[in-house]
Amino acid sequence: MLQRFGETLPEREVKFAPVDLKSVEANGTFSGYASLFGTVDLGQDLVMPGAFRDSLAARGTRGVKLLFQHDPNEPIGVWLELNEDGRGLHARGRLMPEVTRAREVLSLMRAGALDGLSIGFRTVQGRTDPASGVRRLDKIDLWEISVVTFPMLPEARVSTVKRRATPKRGDLSHLARSLRRGAQAMRAR
Repeated sequence: MLQRFGETLPEREVKFAPVDLKSVEANGTFSGYASLFGTVDLGQDLVMPGAFRDSLAARGTRGVKLLFQHDPNEPIGVWLELNEDGRGLHARGRLMPEVTRAREVLSLMRAGALDGLSIGFRTVQGRTDPASGVRRLDKIDLWEISVVTFPMLPEARVSTVKRRATPKRGDLSHLARSLRRGAQAMRAR
């Protein structure tokens, strides 16, 4: 059990899923599957359809945190949409460019060097098949979804990371904004 301010918290589990990053929007928006139904992961867990339903209804999208490598000290953005479909838990989030780590993650995503998604959760209802050792997860309390290097579920990946818009020739407004932000950051130091 975890301890926080003298209270005992339920144990949190994590499951990793790689993400197929094809594009990242200029504003840092990306999407992919954080979990897939009916696929046994490297930890011998099998998430069933509907497993996230109650948790998403109770917490809402904003109640699920977007972290880097499951580190609660590394929030890097916000989830814009989380929903179950026939394939799994689809997530669409936005990295916050004001956060240094988020800018680094965005750069790595665009380069294809970072593409995993992983869920942090507490099992509410599940059972392990004694013959196969596979744990069937019927109900999950979803706490967070992280962008990670090595996902537990190899098929859970970012599928869309839109590229930065290419400026038109002669359009220097993006450069001026970038220089202003850099100058403001240096003054702040």
